[in-house]
Amino acid sequence: MTSPSDTTFEGERTELDPANPFAVPSTLPYGLPDFSAIREEHYEPAIVAGMAAHRAEVEAIATNPEPAGVENTLEALERAGQPLARAAATFHGRLSADSTPGLEDIQERLAPRFAAHQDSILMDARLYARVRSLADAAAAGTLALEPDTAYLLDRLMTQFKRSGIALAEADQDTLRDLNARITSLEASFGRKILAGANEASVLVTDEAELAGLSADAKAGARAAAEARGREGWLLEMQLFTHQNVLASLENPAVRERVQQASMERGATGGDADTREVLLELVRLRAEHAQLLGYEHHGAYVAADATAGTTAAVNQMLARLAPAAVANARREASELAKVSGTTSDSEGTDGEGSDGVAAADWSYLSEAVRKERFNLDDAALRPYLELERVAHDGVFKAAHLLFGLSFAERTDLQGYHPDVRVFEVFDAPEPGEPDTGLGLFLADWYTRESKRGGAWMNSLVRQSHLLGQRPVVVNNLNIVKPPPGEPTLLAWNEVTTLFHEFGHALHGLLSDVRYPSQSGTSVPRDFVEYPSQVNEMWSWEPAILRSFAVHHATGEPMPAQWVDTMLASRIWGEGFATTEYLAAALLDQAWHQLTPEQVPASVEDVLPFEAAALAAAGVDFASVPPRYRTTYFNHAFGGGYSAGYYSYIWSEVLDADTVEWYAEHGGLTRENGEAFRRKLLARGGSQDPLVSFEDLRGRAAEIAPLLKRRGLV
Repeated sequence: MTSPSDTTFEGERTELDPANPFAVPSTLPYGLPDFSAIREEHYEPAIVAGMAAHRAEVEAIATNPEPAGVENTLEALERAGQPLARAAATFHGRLSADSTPGLEDIQERLAPRFAAHQDSILMDARLYARVRSLADAAAAGTLALEPDTAYLLDRLMTQFKRSGIALAEADQDTLRDLNARITSLEASFGRKILAGANEASVLVTDEAELAGLSADAKAGARAAAEARGREGWLLEMQLFTHQNVLASLENPAVRERVQQASMERGATGGDADTREVLLELVRLRAEHAQLLGYEHHGAYVAADATAGTTAAVNQMLARLAPAAVANARREASELAKVSGTTSDSEGTDGEGSDGVAAADWSYLSEAVRKERFNLDDAALRPYLELERVAHDGVFKAAHLLFGLSFAERTDLQGYHPDVRVFEVFDAPEPGEPDTGLGLFLADWYTRESKRGGAWMNSLVRQSHLLGQRPVVVNNLNIVKPPPGEPTLLAWNEVTTLFHEFGHALHGLLSDVRYPSQSGTSVPRDFVEYPSQVNEMWSWEPAILRSFAVHHATGEPMPAQWVDTMLASRIWGEGFATTEYLAAALLDQAWHQLTPEQVPASVEDVLPFEAAALAAAGVDFASVPPRYRTTYFNHAFGGGYSAGYYSYIWSEVLDADTVEWYAEHGGLTRENGEAFRRKLLARGGSQDPLVSFEDLRGRAAEIAPLLKRRGLV
């Protein structure tokens, strides 16, 4: 059986040049990587040397002649691999946010090495024997453990078993090969969708075709075209199917161009076609799951999540889908009235039609908002300026709830000129002096080198064992205006800002001993819960009125607009829920296949997608999936395979927590401290559902979600 010391690569250098910035821990505040010194050529040798050093540390733990104990085994494993962790976190953060062909080449070379390195640890029988001896002693009552240590031990045993420690040697070799190939394919999918998004961006050369687009959005499109050396206005692709610009563009032909370009990504042939990669990936994931004793990849994922089984996932999605589609059809009927079209597929119950084109949905929806609620997204934008939303919205809510304050550190450098660094201060109790808590890096603008979507990642994880304080990053993809112009937001960009900062809070407010339990180190179907809760503060009247101020005049958003926005929240939930559920059901359809059931030809990918949507009852042409198969990064490149259901699963907890806040007085420091101490601070140091129940006083109930989504 392979041990860590046996896993080497040809030409591997185990000693790192002292001139490499990763050779020693960063001396910058909070361990922020020294991006002023880090060059592309530094990553690969640092990671390779870090792997070698980590294997040597694990080898020493596995061969320790002393009996296994918490300090010499569990804590030793938690301490091991820090040089690798520093270099890898920095590399992967840079790769997703500011990629280059050189970084992509490094990823292609390193992806199978990362998989092999992980396997070398979790398939080491000697190491497993030591960990198992601790688990046996704890079960027998001869070893007393602190609760967080007991949970760490339990999770480690689960990791060993799910990594194939019980398999025969030949099967372990097969598993290693599968892991290496799967990791490489995921990296390849990510590269292809970035290339596909750049290729699909729509160039408009006649300014008249941009009628309806706000001046700032038009200026951003002009700047995007100039950045790529093109004449005209470039409408860049966001990761999801439905593009924000469709709400404003008056020209139906341009809307259709944008919609088609978005939906055809990854399926048009050429280097950016993802179909061959995703088919192999689905098949190999299914083989991997079956080798470990699971029916399919979906079952493998669910077993280690709070859901537990794919039956539980399927039951929830099936419960929500019919009501969501019925809502979407009712919305379509309203849109058809605005457009003057008549239904061409009226249901027997008279609820909606497919007569509204997907490209026209958000444009017509804006017309309904204007007519019914006297709201206009273009009119709202001047009141939603990024700096104001961040400081008087996102940061202010964090201050009122948790006592946090933020100071920009212009002396500290991020990995790109657009990245801003904020030091976060904490007043543990009201009236106490602030103390340094960590760093928050804000990377809000889109660029050609950044993958689509929005996300949070950690450069440094909080840990009392290691004496580390957190450094976290938020990435969004907001169109950057020309120099000197304000950054004006659409409302969904405001809620995304709050959402991602909810993830950041999960990392910043972590208060755990072990780094593997820090912050967002929780199951996928729980990790979205704190971030979704944080979205509520974008709608909180006191916060909304604070940041909704005209960027030029300083006038607050008219009070009646604010009131109307709050009253209109339910409008559009049919569309939003249906497009989300369609994507979640697609994810499950692909990942509940056995290897033999996976389509053999790339020509079968889109027909399989269509059949899966029809079988789930969400094949509503007016509302395509939020992500189609061929550009579904969450499922095939972003770590959410068979886990995209997590957002709605977590939203059950979120909606219930919003009610908890309301029952206890809303936006107060007392409530914030309870949410912080009982949930955010605990990270993955205990079963996360125990954390939720400690906060709520009971298990979650689904009724608040159904009410929020208009599903009752």
